[in-house]
Amino acid sequence: MPTAVSRMFHAMAQLPLFGTGPRTLLDDASGRIDYIPGFLAPDEARDWFERLRAGVRWQSGRRRMYEREVDVPRLVASHLLDDPHLPAPLAEAAARVRTAVDAPFNAVGLNLYRDAQDSVAPHNDRLAHIAEGHPIALLSLGDTRRMTVRAKLPPRRVLHVDLEPGSLFVMSYATQLHYDHGIPKQHTPVGPRISLAFRVRRREAATD
Repeated sequence: MPTAVSRMFHAMAQLPLFGTGPRTLLDDASGRIDYIPGFLAPDEARDWFERLRAGVRWQSGRRRMYEREVDVPRLVASHLLDDPHLPAPLAEAAARVRTAVDAPFNAVGLNLYRDAQDSVAPHNDRLAHIAEGHPIALLSLGDTRRMTVRAKLPPRRVLHVDLEPGSLFVMSYATQLHYDHGIPKQHTPVGPRISLAFRVRRREAATD
């Protein structure tokens, strides 16, 4: 019997590779990635961006790098989706994403990239914190930023995807085993962007 995840990816299997509509960027033994531009209408994407930028309790962070602590180059927040105080746009976004991706998402992580110098280094999701077999869905709001997806082992396949406002980017669980993804700094000016990362978190894992 097919799992919920396999049903979801089977339903998206006929997406075209090129053009302005939904498309499959990767589909092999190493995982699956689908990109859906225009998942939200432009007015709705702008409205959610403004409400979240103003209404979320954004936090700055510190990390250790090269034997010293440095600022994390973006602002972050996280919520469990059953939080009674969940900001309304996050509840609306979760409901919309669940209509497209057949997964029991229970948490969302938010990143606010304030300008071209904000970024996230290449990484995979923390496998100890997410439920095995379920996809990760990234909803983009605000300005377009480029994501780089790079295979961990040779041959190092690389995908560059411009994540447009209102777009949905879906990665299977397997991609976290075989690929890193990140948002590099830009050399040209760009406005702020908010990323909503919907995950099926293990209940015993702390939100981060």
